[in-house]
Amino acid sequence: MATEILLPKIGFSMNEGELAEWLAADGDTVTEGQPLFLLEADKSANEVEAPASGVLTILAEAGETYTVGTVLGTIG
Repeated sequence: MATEILLPKIGFSMNEGELAEWLAADGDTVTEGQPLFLLEADKSANEVEAPASGVLTILAEAGETYTVGTVLGTIG
């Protein structure tokens, strides 16, 4: 079963954030805890780690703004 990669809520008032950059490519094998993407929100940049190990499927483009909870990709 695939694990969904969701845009996390980092700050109390955060409603959306920009997926600034993927740190792994579509189809890459990633490991749990590996930095997966760079999230810019509330004037700060944060590396978000992979929630599971497996093959990454990217569903959201870098450089776009998404709401908290949006599925950005899956790991299966």
